[in-house]
Amino acid sequence: MRNNNILIFAGFGALVVLVGGLVYEQSQIARLSLSVATLQASVTQLASTTSSTAASTAANIAELARRDQVVQKSQSQLLQDAVAKVTPAVVSIVESKVVPLLRVTYENPFGNDPFFQGFGFQVPVYQQVGTTTKQVSAGTGFIVRSSGYIVTNKHVVPDTNATYTVLLASGKQKEATVIWRSSTEDLAVVKIAGSGYPSVPLGSSSALVLGESVFAVGNALGEYSNSVSVGIVSGLNRSITAGTSGGGSETLTGVIQTDAAINPGNSGGPLVNLAGEAVGVNVAMVQGSQNIGFSLPISKVRTALANLGI
Repeated sequence: MRNNNILIFAGFGALVVLVGGLVYEQSQIARLSLSVATLQASVTQLASTTSSTAASTAANIAELARRDQVVQKSQSQLLQDAVAKVTPAVVSIVESKVVPLLRVTYENPFGNDPFFQGFGFQVPVYQQVGTTTKQVSAGTGFIVRSSGYIVTNKHVVPDTNATYTVLLASGKQKEATVIWRSSTEDLAVVKIAGSGYPSVPLGSSSALVLGESVFAVGNALGEYSNSVSVGIVSGLNRSITAGTSGGGSETLTGVIQTDAAINPGNSGGPLVNLAGEAVGVNVAMVQGSQNIGFSLPISKVRTALANLGI
């Protein structure tokens, strides 16, 4: 019996051990199942987080693109607003002079000498029969005071014996008087009669930075009034030697370099920032180059106007 009991016990023990082993395996499986479920939940959460992050990233990219479009639109709108603000006050300045009115005839330089009659020699002979007023040059200026004061370059109005006419953006013409020519700078001030004119506000040339957007307005080539060219500030405080129409030269110091196109006829026009403020006076370009132009800083204009009490 003992043996049987032992066997039974042993068998029971074996059964218990076996059952215990079975219970142990089931517990392991349960924990494993729990781990798998946790892992699946983690993967699902990670996938959800990744998807959310991707969606958020895409949304951020879309928002940045939208903002960039807004900024670009704003820059374009700023430029358009500034141009609309300034151009009504930009004028053309035409120089006219009294010149001889000539009559041309052709004569044989040898007179009536019969030896040369058959050769058909003829040379022009000019005879003055009066005088006429002729336009000899054109440049640009901009109104800085509503009472008709206009800033331009001295080389636009150089001749004290000439007469000057201002062509307004409205198409009206006004006789002009040069009231000041600088002895040291390529600047002059012209006055037209009347009041209530649109004017260009003066900005700060000392606040300019490299790369800042600017535009030039002028009477390009003396023919295309209120031509606008856009560029940036390419350099500050430059010193250059510029040639004059009379064949001389002039040294300009402290000038602003820009890649906004400055053509013949643009001289005296304003260099303007996106706030619609004049920051310079266009004065020169480098011949044979691509868009290298120069403007006198507006600080010099401010000083001149203050000294003139304007």
